[in-house]
Amino acid sequence: MKRESHLRAITSAPVLPVATAALAIAIFVLDTATDLEIAVPVFYVAVVLMSVRFCRRRGVLLVGIGCMALTLLSHVLTRVGSPQAGLINGVISFSAIGATTYLALQIKSAEAAVHVARAQLAHIARMTTLGELTASIAHEVNQPLAAVVNSGNACLRWLAAQPPQLEKATQSVERIVRDANRASDVIARVRSLAKRDPLHKEWLNINEVILETVALTRSEIERHSIVLRTELATDLPLVLGDRIQLQQVILNLIVNAADSVSARGEGPREVLVSSEIDPDEGVRVGVRDSGIGLDAAKLDQLFDAFYTTKSTGMGMGLTISQSIVEAHGGRVWATPNAPRGAIFQFTLPKVSDAAIPRTT
Repeated sequence: MKRESHLRAITSAPVLPVATAALAIAIFVLDTATDLEIAVPVFYVAVVLMSVRFCRRRGVLLVGIGCMALTLLSHVLTRVGSPQAGLINGVISFSAIGATTYLALQIKSAEAAVHVARAQLAHIARMTTLGELTASIAHEVNQPLAAVVNSGNACLRWLAAQPPQLEKATQSVERIVRDANRASDVIARVRSLAKRDPLHKEWLNINEVILETVALTRSEIERHSIVLRTELATDLPLVLGDRIQLQQVILNLIVNAADSVSARGEGPREVLVSSEIDPDEGVRVGVRDSGIGLDAAKLDQLFDAFYTTKSTGMGMGLTISQSIVEAHGGRVWATPNAPRGAIFQFTLPKVSDAAIPRTT
């Protein structure tokens, strides 16, 4: 996983585009300086393949067309060698560049299809999890709505009193506004999780993301007589990430932990969500439970697609979570908890101080 993240960092840097352009220029100069009999333009195939790493479909197509144009220009400028041999080599080079460009475009199309499928699968998994939490979400909304009704009735009684108790009626109205905002916040969080929006990275306080997610699961956790605690560090740096996708990761880990604890008979029934500074990788988030635990021999399979220990599970939650975390440049892993249960942790990379926006 670290190797993949390192590779992404290299390909996202300007080094590869510059190297690709330099290679194209070198091939052009060499092709122009040598005889027509030498099929130097065939090496443009490498230029097209390198462009796949940092260009979109249109960019790859333009690179392919550019290589063909350089091949033609070099053929016109070269005066040494047999024109007939040069024509044959030119046709071979054009064919190689064209075929490579076509295959490169197919690769980009496949990558785009995989990205769309992964986003759709993540959305399905998120909706499935929200479906499992329907009772919890309904309870979170009903609580403030019931309080609104009670405060409204109290307000009417204070206004009907002789003389009207305006101060107490005002307090009742303030409680109505507060509880209505609580219900609105819950609905807004559910709506945001239910949306299928493209990746949108912003500067985030990971503790806020954790608390928003915990709020959606707390009633479900309490319904199963599970104690959910949080231990959140107060000195965490901001992280660059997509709020909804990171909420999905945390939501999935909490739900899995609750299921594991529920499946256990006796003993402590606890789930702990924590955040802390990771000295090597930035910010670390952990979900620790006292559930049935993990099979040490199968730790490597936990994040495989369709692998699940639940009788009704799809086996995609952890796979999707891993994909999201790695797309953010982090990593996710699991270890057994002592004396019983499991610990799932993921990291998000640190950024330079200069890149973090300053607040005034």
